[in-house]
Amino acid sequence: MRYALKFAYDGINFHGYARQPNVYTIEGSIINTLEILGLINNPKINRFRSASRTDKGVSALGNVISFDCYYDLSKDILKEINEELNDVWFYGFKEVDQKFYPRFAKLRHYRYYLKVDDDFDFDLFLKGAELFTGERDFRNFCKSDGRKTVREIKNIIIDRFDNLLSINFFAQTFIWQQVRRIVSALEKLGYHEIEIDHIKKALEKPEEKRFFGIAKAENLILVDIRYDFDFEYDENLKSKIGEIEDRVIERAMTDNSDRRRFFSQ
Repeated sequence: MRYALKFAYDGINFHGYARQPNVYTIEGSIINTLEILGLINNPKINRFRSASRTDKGVSALGNVISFDCYYDLSKDILKEINEELNDVWFYGFKEVDQKFYPRFAKLRHYRYYLKVDDDFDFDLFLKGAELFTGERDFRNFCKSDGRKTVREIKNIIIDRFDNLLSINFFAQTFIWQQVRRIVSALEKLGYHEIEIDHIKKALEKPEEKRFFGIAKAENLILVDIRYDFDFEYDENLKSKIGEIEDRVIERAMTDNSDRRRFFSQ
């Protein structure tokens, strides 16, 4: 049998997502727990896969793993897994097809929280955000890892709560650091540190290298990953994931240091 599980975590507690020897990571903690419970013998043999390997510091409300198991499971297994884990919270369960590979999702949703000052030009920020929707070559807005840089952002939805922006990105796939580099460029645009033509040229002529910085990872959340099926949820467990987002919002709002510290120049 093959199963998919949905889970959440506060990324600030880990040294990144991907499993590494002698380092506390999200994936490593999960694999270790599944082995302790006898759900898998070996991640390779049981075809353990993660939908998204988020960067160090990035949190998630709806990441997904899948693995083969030799006996029938139900969503009650979520509580057993949670009892063995720290800083990771499982709440969704689904028996899936043997060919299921979690990276092949229909849609991914990321949310970035950005604190801004009173002199921030919100209207200009919105105009800049419009430039990133649709199919674009994001070569100047990602860290190249050999994969293609032409991707499609289906939508960007921005909400403002006084001096806090909630910037939501929707796409089937994202490239390494794509959201954080876009946010950095838009943040600079909102403070008139760059002009909107700089962003236009970076998109229209991706072969001309341009760099607008990288927004801090701790304000980014992987909100959800969607497939052509619905998970079975333990509602009591699911209700607790809001605490993780509250922590991210609190960190975004209470960090009073110079905003330039949040960006790599």
